[in-house]
Amino acid sequence: MDISEKKLEASIEQILLGETQAAAVDGASAAGDVLAGYLGAPGGYRKGRLEDYDRGLCLDPGAVMDFIYATQPAEWEKLKVQHGADAKDHLLKRLASEVQTRGTLEVLRKGIKNNGCKFQLAYFRPASGLNDEIRKLYQANIFTVVRQLKYSQRDENSLDLAIFLNGLPISTAELKNPLTGQNVQNAIRQYKFDRDPREPLFAFGRCLVHFVVDPDLVYLTTHLQGPKTRFLPFNRGNGTGAGNPPALGGFSTAYLWERIWSQDSVLDLIQNFVHVVEDEDDKGRKTGKKSMVFPRYHQLDCVRRLLADAQGTGTGQQYLIQHSAGSGKSNSIAWLAHQLSALHDVKDRRVFDSIIVITDRRVLDRQLQRTVRQFEQTLGLVENIDQTSRQLKQALQDGKNIIVTTLQKFPQIVGDIQSLPGQRFAVIIDEAHSSQSGESPKSLKLVLSAGTLEDAELEDADGCEDMEDRIASEMKARGRLPNVSTFAFTATPKHKTLELFGQKQADGRFSPFSLYTMRQAIEEGFILDVLENYTTYKSYWSLLKTIKDDPRYDRAKATYLLKAFVDLSDHAISKKVRIMVEHFAEKSMPRIGGKAKAMIVTRSRLHAVRYKLAVDRYLKEKGYPFKAMVAFSGTVKDGGADYTEPGMNGFPESQTSETFKRDEYRILIVANKFQTGFDQPLLHTMYVDKKLGGVGAVQTLSRLNRIHPGKEETMVLDFSNEPGQIQKAFADYYDKTLLKEGTDPNLLYDLQNRLADFHFYDRNDVERFASVWFDPKATQEKLHSALVPVVDRFRDAEDGEKVDFRGQLNDFVRLYAFLSQVITFVDTDLEKLYNFGRMLLRKLPLPEIVLPVEIRKNIDMDSYRIEQKTSGGIPLPRGTAELEPQGPKDGYRMPPEELETLSQIIKLLNERFGTDFTEKDRVFIEQLEERLAGDAALAASVQVNPPENARLTFEHVVNDRLQEMMDSNFKFYKQVTDDPEFAKFFLGWLFERYYRAKAPGQP
Repeated sequence: MDISEKKLEASIEQILLGETQAAAVDGASAAGDVLAGYLGAPGGYRKGRLEDYDRGLCLDPGAVMDFIYATQPAEWEKLKVQHGADAKDHLLKRLASEVQTRGTLEVLRKGIKNNGCKFQLAYFRPASGLNDEIRKLYQANIFTVVRQLKYSQRDENSLDLAIFLNGLPISTAELKNPLTGQNVQNAIRQYKFDRDPREPLFAFGRCLVHFVVDPDLVYLTTHLQGPKTRFLPFNRGNGTGAGNPPALGGFSTAYLWERIWSQDSVLDLIQNFVHVVEDEDDKGRKTGKKSMVFPRYHQLDCVRRLLADAQGTGTGQQYLIQHSAGSGKSNSIAWLAHQLSALHDVKDRRVFDSIIVITDRRVLDRQLQRTVRQFEQTLGLVENIDQTSRQLKQALQDGKNIIVTTLQKFPQIVGDIQSLPGQRFAVIIDEAHSSQSGESPKSLKLVLSAGTLEDAELEDADGCEDMEDRIASEMKARGRLPNVSTFAFTATPKHKTLELFGQKQADGRFSPFSLYTMRQAIEEGFILDVLENYTTYKSYWSLLKTIKDDPRYDRAKATYLLKAFVDLSDHAISKKVRIMVEHFAEKSMPRIGGKAKAMIVTRSRLHAVRYKLAVDRYLKEKGYPFKAMVAFSGTVKDGGADYTEPGMNGFPESQTSETFKRDEYRILIVANKFQTGFDQPLLHTMYVDKKLGGVGAVQTLSRLNRIHPGKEETMVLDFSNEPGQIQKAFADYYDKTLLKEGTDPNLLYDLQNRLADFHFYDRNDVERFASVWFDPKATQEKLHSALVPVVDRFRDAEDGEKVDFRGQLNDFVRLYAFLSQVITFVDTDLEKLYNFGRMLLRKLPLPEIVLPVEIRKNIDMDSYRIEQKTSGGIPLPRGTAELEPQGPKDGYRMPPEELETLSQIIKLLNERFGTDFTEKDRVFIEQLEERLAGDAALAASVQVNPPENARLTFEHVVNDRLQEMMDSNFKFYKQVTDDPEFAKFFLGWLFERYYRAKAPGQP
């Protein structure tokens, strides 16, 4: 048996020539079968001869002229009139010069001009009107495959395969066979070290793509740069991971020559996918540096399948594209938008009048906007709408091809689409997750209904209304709009997203139309595994009571305040800041060639303010040569001062993202801002001091996963979460995500009955409201008066009933807003109750929550320390994650007040969060305070000096007493003398207690 690479070459050549029938690619989907007909079959290539290639011109002159003679005889005759017998040489030299100057891609797309004659170098399939003449021109394209192409004028080096289109080289390939001891890695090294990028054939823009292939894997590059060349995988994915599925009776990479290299596929790639991009700086100015974009396999497969399905089924469809970070989503959206705008059905009618791209940014996403516009081949196709609503409506009415706008304009888009029923639209939603700006809408009320502060923070992190929630609530047509198809891109689909946009399977589960998993992105090297280096810390602390009385407080409220007191204390934050900054300076800052940056994720705006102050103090104290900046919304009041992001940073909020790119800024402190939708590849380390869970955990930590030259890993130091919590959050989105089953519409009737049982309203109340609501001539006064009796009955109810009713009514409103998109029946009673409930929720009075804030004056921190608990990677399970369908809670209850004495509450907290300080340590401190209390000279100093002078004397005395006492507790003495942060806290705490007791006029 022949196992040589030459045999592999011959097998591929036979497929391309049509001498051997291609076998079915194992694992092909039904959609793939549709595409096989849509994109054509392999075969139809010419067999090229080595002697036909002109190494100087980098052309196959014979194929060029055959194409010109067959398709443009009139233009050729015009050229012959001018140049006679030299016309052929003149044309070929002009063609070679144009390719060298403009690149093969532009020459193939736009042709060349020569002495008043215009020649096309390729004919593409038109979007519409494929008549006989155009079909003949399209079929006249000449594809040639050459084996062992000798390309150089300096030596006899050869390439295993080269593909030509109408005599122009468009692709090369090196083939390897593991059975002979070599694989794709050997081919990559061959291109990097044995193929001189100065050769004309390898110049940027000459060949569109270079492949390395073995029977198992495919990689490609569009630019040979010697050892710096980067090859990207071009594989189908093996399950949900990297690679290719094993083939039965064939090669796993046969899809390359059987499908991708088919003539129709190559022409489609050249016409619609391959693209030259010129880099721009931060201000949108072109830098002159160009790169060629070739789609990755999942991008090509996704866009082609979406186009085929949309062409076959028309409008009124929903598609969910679950593509991980690192999938090249902006490019996928740009390719899809442009090709949807030109898509025609089998009757030659345009499928969509306008394509609307929606991004979840208050300011139009510059990267997406730029990408969509860069892919524009005809000027004026793309309209960016980031100003007035009138501008948007006009663009829709005018049938602009591609409209890029923000989520904030989505309500108007829905209304405008409904007012244009004769037009058909494709809506592409970019990343269905929460915005990068603003605070989470939850409040302290969440604490009182959740079991613990940790539970509340987790609900807060995962419960904020995000893009998919807002879109579902705004699609007020109640059901799928027949003139609209929606294409939703997200890396982290919730159950709602899956049910609204996913494909329903025969077993009742919902799955994405296209899948590119986090696991595959990591394994292919497009993102980093942010859980690979994950260290957790735990805080230990205890409190003490500073008053003689022992007042009683509600335990839940007091616990919330006391924990907040600890978390916001200067010492706790200073202790964490010291760990963070020292870790960054020692471990992180040298990474990525000394350019690494870090993010501190805090739990509130107030925390962010205090962290910024503490980090600035510490950086100044240590003299570190880098700066920190902060990102939060609005104004924070603390200690009588007002703090804003611009005020603390020293520059406008609009410049925060750009300024962080500067080398001197290394640490960004955030509070519910820039945790999603923030792309900074130099971000290497994250310090987490906030409860994370669900989608929020994935999106926050994924800010680290962007790749960058020299960035080999990431680091996370987590002060608030257990490894198991993070593992659980990522498990749902690491592999494939499915919805177990659809939401049961009968849940609406269950909620309808439960709400009626409260007897706050009856059918007449709902009907009275509905008669006003659906009357276009009715006034607001009538609307309010229809709700007043219900609100009055609600006011008279017990607090527990109010909480339960409000919660269940909110469940009904949100569930109906979602289910109305997917249910196939109409129930006017539910519609009336939905609108009644929406308005009623806005009028119901909120419960008053009075917190015993005075408790903070009655306690003090006795001790505080941080200890590293775990370090290493957090492993993620492989396999499909199934999300449960959404549904209402069984009920909402306001927990009863549990009154406890302050001493008992402190005891419970200390038992849970207490340090490992021993009783010996406590006795030592008490003895130290007794010695200080008996020092008459120290007391006199405090009596006559201002606090700052008194403290200097106090610290000298304390140091003397500590040395006297060190034999009784040397461990504690060493902690004070060796740990500056602890010493600062301990001496400050000790002085405050002494000063309160001894200074004149102190209570």
